[in-house]
Amino acid sequence: MPKKVRIALDAMGGDIGASVVIPGAAISLNRHPDTEFLLYGDSALIEAQLAAHPAMKAVSRVIHTDVAVSMHDKPSQALRRGRKTSSMWLAIDAVKKGEADVAVSAGNTGALMAMARFNLRTLPGIDRPAIAAVWPTIRGDSVVLDLGATIGGDARHLMALAIMGSAMARVLFDLKRPTVGLLNIGVEEVKGGEEIREAAELLRAMDLPQLEFIGFVEGDGIGKGAADVIVTEGFSGNIALKTAEGTARQLAEYLRSEMSRSLLSRIGYLFARGAFKALRGKMDPRKSNGGVFLGLNGIVVKSHGGTDAEGFAYAVDVGYEMVRYDLLTKINQTLNRHGHTLVSASAVQEALS
Repeated sequence: MPKKVRIALDAMGGDIGASVVIPGAAISLNRHPDTEFLLYGDSALIEAQLAAHPAMKAVSRVIHTDVAVSMHDKPSQALRRGRKTSSMWLAIDAVKKGEADVAVSAGNTGALMAMARFNLRTLPGIDRPAIAAVWPTIRGDSVVLDLGATIGGDARHLMALAIMGSAMARVLFDLKRPTVGLLNIGVEEVKGGEEIREAAELLRAMDLPQLEFIGFVEGDGIGKGAADVIVTEGFSGNIALKTAEGTARQLAEYLRSEMSRSLLSRIGYLFARGAFKALRGKMDPRKSNGGVFLGLNGIVVKSHGGTDAEGFAYAVDVGYEMVRYDLLTKINQTLNRHGHTLVSASAVQEALS
């Protein structure tokens, strides 16, 4: 049996903190009993929650800190106030020091990215990290990135996202050459901004062995599963994510309303409740919770701040799987293959311009 997966948790992160983080981690522990936890935050609050979860308490170590990053802190404020002292920083630092394999936080996204980048640094050839997540689609799952780590990006940045996303898809989906599409306002070659059209030219010119570039994908292509990996910059990626989550909740509310509207509807629900239960499961945004920060010298997972314990458990699951699949090593292998792919990309980009 391989060594246990050690997960560092920012127990103060999120809208609620320890009362979601600890029960959520306990749910994940039931699914992955070969897990150990380092819990950073207010020890009194953490211990109160652990008292209700003895199995979790048995595999956890609590590290007290009085400092927690607020959901409203700007990244610069969080770095000044919480560097080396906050629960968020200490969870990330545990990964850097090798005390943990992965850090998971539901805290402030900007602060988490700033701290992770400052502390762990980026991989060779990567200028800016990205948030990647597994997105449920009609034909299975896709990897979508960037979902809000940074805003904007040139052609080289979009290519770096394609390479990192394809590495994640190869690991998670066991694909030799994942298909990659660039999110755009149309599939025609003349559509989109200059940077996305340049990225398409670059990906075609490079013809990378680790991915198959299929061109542009429109917004509805994400849910259709048009590609194994969908690449976009963080501004549009975050909008797409929040729109999809909102739509899922809207449809679920429509279903609940219609099923209770009349006696006939309630009777119909009794006959079809198995199908409706399966549909609710597929539409549950909690099951897609947990974005991986790609491009760092360490694995950090971001959970939604407003999720419940079940949702946080899925984010912990993501961290566990990233460690078990050895994602970081495989991304490094992909980036370093064929004479440093991104260095080669810069030369190709100059030749095309």
